[in-house]
Amino acid sequence: MKNTNISTSLSWLEVSRENILNNIRVIRKKIGSDVKIAAVVKANAYGHGYQEIAKILEDETIAFLAVHSLEEAFIINEGNFSPEILIVGYVPFEQLQEAVEAGFHLTVYNTETIEFLEKLKIFKKAKIHLKLETGTNRQGIDEKELPKFTELLKKTKNIELIGASTHFANIEDTTDHSYAQSQIDRYKLIISEIEDAGFEIPIKHTASSAASLLFSKTHYNMIRFGISLYGLWPSKETYLSYRLAGGENNLLTPALTWKTKVAQIKHVPKGSFIGYGCTYRTTADSKIAVLPLGYYDGYDRKLSNLGYVLIKGERAQVRGRVCMDNIMVDVTNIPDVKVEDEVVLLGRQNGDIITAEQMASWAQTINYEIVARINPLLPRKII
Repeated sequence: MKNTNISTSLSWLEVSRENILNNIRVIRKKIGSDVKIAAVVKANAYGHGYQEIAKILEDETIAFLAVHSLEEAFIINEGNFSPEILIVGYVPFEQLQEAVEAGFHLTVYNTETIEFLEKLKIFKKAKIHLKLETGTNRQGIDEKELPKFTELLKKTKNIELIGASTHFANIEDTTDHSYAQSQIDRYKLIISEIEDAGFEIPIKHTASSAASLLFSKTHYNMIRFGISLYGLWPSKETYLSYRLAGGENNLLTPALTWKTKVAQIKHVPKGSFIGYGCTYRTTADSKIAVLPLGYYDGYDRKLSNLGYVLIKGERAQVRGRVCMDNIMVDVTNIPDVKVEDEVVLLGRQNGDIITAEQMASWAQTINYEIVARINPLLPRKII
């Protein structure tokens, strides 16, 4: 997932070790020493780099690295990092033997998966976490289906029940957390039914980043720390809820800076069109900088004629459409811009900053998507 030397790359990312560790220290202080942390590193660690984030976390007290797929688990496993790996997404039947042999923990919500695991001819037990349906209606075991699972598990010899999880549907997008409370209540009920059936559940985990920051009752004995590990708030509503509850400002520190360099300076006369579709026309003689990246790299096309970048600490507006491999920005009023000057697309430069939230508002999306869709081929450097 890495490229060659960053100094020769057209676009690259810098990941702050100190900021990642600060965010871990923040959540550790909130949850206490007895609650485990599963650091969520799916989707290329939310765009920050699988290996880079795992390396930063290696010396921290992290119980699990949580990924979406077996493919992601093997990418992380290449680094021989000490935390165990929890696959939270679906693992097809034909991949289950590989997953169990590697020692990965599996998230299970189909009886067919349990039946397949029991038939495997290997000497390791499959470590599973049941995913419980509490109101998201995505992955999960509905309460009425639970007896089938418990009866099936009683007959197995090759499966070890390690954990039980759920996921909140509406804890980030609102300051009214009544639906989240209903999910907590349902989770408690289903857990009690599993325990009444004779099973112990060593690890109970429900809390995403938002739940971890807002509600201690969701912590149980493990949280899944995702977007906020990278210094980003799950939503404006999460931040508002946290502040209304008396939480301090500047709690989290974003860790990612995305940079490129100026590839060309063009002097464009008044009345000239810029880019595909002739969507922008200059109203004065202009100086345009061409930047060598585009929507292939993850710079959203919706930022056409809307976003800006930072050059010499000044804002340079995007002019014309974002191309596959290039964008054009207006540097008319920024003095002394030269070819190969450093450009910040996301992050801080001098006294100004472009946040993932700002970019998300331009693109009419969420900060998760802004960072997660940055091309994984771009080099990441820990600073």
